[in-house]
Amino acid sequence: MQQDELRYLLEDLRALPHESEWVEFKQNKAIPENIGEYLSALSNSACLENKEYGYLVFGIENETHEVKGTDFYPKKRKVGNQELENWLATLLDPRIDFKIFEFELKEKHIVIFQVDVTLNTPIRFKGIAWVRVGSYLKPLKDHPEKERKIWLKARKTIFEKQYAKRNISGDAVLSLIDYPGFFRLVKQNLPANKNAILDKLCQERLVETKGEKFHITNLGAILFAVDLNKFEGLERKAPRVIIYKGNNKLKTEKEHTESKGFAVGFEGLLTYLNDMLPTNEEIGRVFREEVKIYPELAIREIVANAIIHQDFNISGMNTMIEIFNNRIEITNPGKPMINTDRFIDHSPISRNEMIAGLMRRMGICEERGSGIDKVIENVEVFQLPAPEFISGDLYTRVILYAPKTHRQMSKPDKIRACYQHCCLKYVSGEYMTNQTLRQRFDIDDKSYPIISRIIRDSINEGLISEYEKSRMYVPYWVVE
Repeated sequence: MQQDELRYLLEDLRALPHESEWVEFKQNKAIPENIGEYLSALSNSACLENKEYGYLVFGIENETHEVKGTDFYPKKRKVGNQELENWLATLLDPRIDFKIFEFELKEKHIVIFQVDVTLNTPIRFKGIAWVRVGSYLKPLKDHPEKERKIWLKARKTIFEKQYAKRNISGDAVLSLIDYPGFFRLVKQNLPANKNAILDKLCQERLVETKGEKFHITNLGAILFAVDLNKFEGLERKAPRVIIYKGNNKLKTEKEHTESKGFAVGFEGLLTYLNDMLPTNEEIGRVFREEVKIYPELAIREIVANAIIHQDFNISGMNTMIEIFNNRIEITNPGKPMINTDRFIDHSPISRNEMIAGLMRRMGICEERGSGIDKVIENVEVFQLPAPEFISGDLYTRVILYAPKTHRQMSKPDKIRACYQHCCLKYVSGEYMTNQTLRQRFDIDDKSYPIISRIIRDSINEGLISEYEKSRMYVPYWVVE
């Protein structure tokens, strides 16, 4: 946080009518063990109070909330051979993020510990979970009703509504948010004055106002930031493109990070990607022409989905687009919320509905439920192997493969293509047949037995079924 933001935050905390269960004021009593217990208690209590953070503040008198200053300098404090911050972090379990801010107010030193709220699991320090009961620090085990509430409590805070910047001026908002880009993307004229611009940003929930000061929400920052690096905690969410030499990660040729907000930086990201993707030379009657080997619409939709549906609560991960000679891998943080087999027909369930809705409204991604259909359709037009959708514990990955002949495809490649083709036909109101699958693989009528074998293999894998003995086929989920 900047100095002005910290001062406004401190004003808000001091304005509380009394010491709350998620804020603790101290002056100089900075005992490391006691700080660890308070971080545990404040995180747990902030969860119970539906707050975003807990705060431990040094330099403020407890009863009056007057600014007294402190002689505690946590960045210089050590416990044994360890720095205090690292010592605390290693003893909090599960590991929870906290930040230490130091600044001067009226020539008096102030320290603020800001600890994240826990997410359903009580935070322990040295194996003991603590909680605040009124202004007292208590072991959580002595208050089973509070512990039960923490275990059962779903996170109610929504990422898009949380604040990326707090207590800043209107001019600061307009320097951090690409507001001309916002009005261009929503196809509205730019208002005539600053106040009208800020009013519209507030209406769209990109910004919130508090008196003469403003808070930029994560929705505003993640989509419309002039530079994500100016927003602490969001800089690691910027999409990253890595181009490798060959089919593995041994040698990196180029790397690019798109630091603009997702919405205002999207077209630039796609332009960079399309410029970097391999091409084939096609010879026409008169001229040679460079033709992309991957469909641009498919790339656009997969990248948009990766950005929109990522889990922002997973730290240290961003959307990755990795380009190899024989494939493109697009990975986003977060396990998919639906089975990857159902990506083609199922309406997407988004973790980030506000981001998804605004991105659709601006035409950056397809209407709900139609995007992956178009990806498969374009892959078939380009005669590419079927894309692969992979679900990991903390990530979702889509792999687009470079062209292969039918002979070069593996058995799993052929089965995956058969299943996706069958799904595409069904959601289009049609049925897959031997003939439509031959067209999908671009092989002649003489290859009827080859296609029959692929269909039989797909049935044996439980992915498709024959529809009423008609030699027409449907996905497995139609007959379940």
